[in-house]
Amino acid sequence: MVNYHAPQARARECVVWSVAFLASGAVASADSFGRLQFWDWETGTLLESHAMGASAALSLAVSEEEDSIVVGTSAGATYQFQLLPVKMGSQEKRWVRTKPFQYHTHDVRAVAHSPTALISGGLDGQLVIRPLMERVQKKGYEAALRKFTFPHRRLVSCARKARLLLFQFSQHLELWRLGSTNESGKDGEVLPVCRVPEHLVQLKSKGPEHIYCSCVSPCGGWIAYSTASRFHLYRVQYEGDGVNIEKVPNMPKLPLPAYQLQCSADSSNLFVASDRGSVHVLQLLEPGGCKHLHTLRPPSGTPEAVYLLAPSADGNWLAAASGDWEIHIYSLKRFQHHCAVPTYSCAVTALAIHPVTNNLIIAYSDQQLFEFSIPEKQYTAWSRMVQNDGLHKAWLERDSPITHITFNPKNPSHILLHDVYMFCVLDKSLPLPDDSASLMNQSALKQLPATARKRQLHAFKICKKFQPLLFADLLDENCLVMVERPIMDIKTQLPPPIQQKKFGT
Repeated sequence: MVNYHAPQARARECVVWSVAFLASGAVASADSFGRLQFWDWETGTLLESHAMGASAALSLAVSEEEDSIVVGTSAGATYQFQLLPVKMGSQEKRWVRTKPFQYHTHDVRAVAHSPTALISGGLDGQLVIRPLMERVQKKGYEAALRKFTFPHRRLVSCARKARLLLFQFSQHLELWRLGSTNESGKDGEVLPVCRVPEHLVQLKSKGPEHIYCSCVSPCGGWIAYSTASRFHLYRVQYEGDGVNIEKVPNMPKLPLPAYQLQCSADSSNLFVASDRGSVHVLQLLEPGGCKHLHTLRPPSGTPEAVYLLAPSADGNWLAAASGDWEIHIYSLKRFQHHCAVPTYSCAVTALAIHPVTNNLIIAYSDQQLFEFSIPEKQYTAWSRMVQNDGLHKAWLERDSPITHITFNPKNPSHILLHDVYMFCVLDKSLPLPDDSASLMNQSALKQLPATARKRQLHAFKICKKFQPLLFADLLDENCLVMVERPIMDIKTQLPPPIQQKKFGT
């Protein structure tokens, strides 16, 4: 056994935060002294050492060819090291620090090295993809720097009928009643509220496990959440200004964790997304009980878990998307498999069933949109037209995926969708824009006369006033709720990235 120790150059203890084993027989280590070091794994001899300043080196990742390494530090910087020849044409190679990048404000605790990019995740809540220009074939979208702010999963759920919002934090839930106003105004005006938003309940999770998913029923009477090893269901009752919440006892035993929770439109059933493509259907009983009705599974089986659910408004259908990119549709009347959507080459980011037509709207990670008719088991004519004509180039080059889809019951041709940076109303009755047209033309259209405005109308109406956008949903025909999460609010709660001693103290 070989004892690997860093040289005791300083009095304080050195902590090795990350290691990687190379095919050459070397071991790469990143430590709290801010060094990337290479060791001979058999003798424990230090081969090379590279300092990166006063900040600690927290993470490292090696490329598949093992000729490039990316290191993340506590100062928010990432460094690339490349294995290069000592001299032109020489067979001897050494590791050289070539590129420093500063895209984070705090600890970079996770890094990855793809064939064409460096990927880093920071304590500031951002995921950054930095392309390596020498490895990118085309100087287009693939060569653009991309930043992702929020996780691509639901952290807010809405009880439309009760006008409540449930916020999911790492180890607790908060239930809020939305405020209201009696005033009306013009576009862009801020209206006074006659009733302020009210914090009703804070529900804390016991133990160290984080909450994985949660939901509130449309009526507001049920709250469910799951951790890695526990599933909880609560009955919520409202008495005047008071709230009474009780835990439902004798819950059915389900395989955990649950990957998503979703209630039916009438709040009578709870759908629990589980592993191996299964969805458990629980019946919610008055005054506060629960019964396992059925487990839905795809006919061919799958090792992947279900991570997205979409029930229909009439209670007849349920769509489930799993990690193998397959979407299965089940009949809730007969509790059996109805059909499967043709498999696409990208992951599903959002899906929803239209309340009038029972058409399934699907958004994929490459920004493509599809419409699938559940009764007819095929793509609709509008969906085929979209694929033939193609979506606007600016739409397809967006970084942030669509995370939520809903509909306007007052206008069945409207599809409401949003990502972190925009809210969009997609009008199926209008033509799709071509690449020569402006995708965001709302402000320009307001300046045109009515006749000219009609000639330039297209299907996409985009609003970027609210961002970063964590959640958006339609409460009723005349009310839309949006939840912003400003990045600065997150950063102000973080400690300073590096504790530095000031001169004279």
